[in-house]
Amino acid sequence: MNNPTKVLDLDRESWVMAANIAVKIGLVVVFFIAIVFEPPGVVGKGMLFRAPIFLGPAVVIPIIAKVRGWDPYPHAADALLSAPFFLDTLANVLGFYESFLLTDDVLHLTNWVLLVSAIAAFRFRNVFDGTGWIALGYGLGGLLIIWWEIAEWFISTEGPFLGGEGLELGYSDTVGDLFLSSTGGLIGAVVALKLLGPKAKVEERIATPA
Repeated sequence: MNNPTKVLDLDRESWVMAANIAVKIGLVVVFFIAIVFEPPGVVGKGMLFRAPIFLGPAVVIPIIAKVRGWDPYPHAADALLSAPFFLDTLANVLGFYESFLLTDDVLHLTNWVLLVSAIAAFRFRNVFDGTGWIALGYGLGGLLIIWWEIAEWFISTEGPFLGGEGLELGYSDTVGDLFLSSTGGLIGAVVALKLLGPKAKVEERIATPA
């Protein structure tokens, strides 16, 4: 089938389907470990508060795809949307945030590349024109990190939950996260347009005499 965008080709690839399944299994496993065994890295991180937010898309997207009869199934978008939640939870379970100081910075940049790419993967299943996408993707990435920081405040030591035993957030940390994530969103928008967006059209124009 001659698909107008690259993401539609990817969604038909068996390895993309396998990657999607692997990411979702990994997400469920790390959350099970975090909630049941509660390793030191997740203490005070509000994992029960995060669970519906992090696991929700992994459940909702298949339901929507089934109801709406999406063909092919959006494996690329589904995997890209679940991947940031898997990476963040895995880093907490393994205690990377406490052991490696750059973990938070690296994941804010990386995860926003993935999140904005996920949005692009959904968009380019239906929109076959990339005009204006980079500015839109950059803006959406910025909006997502604003709401992410608000959610983190709710489970921080100054927020209304966890009785003061939550995340230790500061002004510098928040500003750094805003910069890194919005930059990741910009990178994700550019990369997604190249890898997931419309295919290049080769048009031969033959000039005719006036």
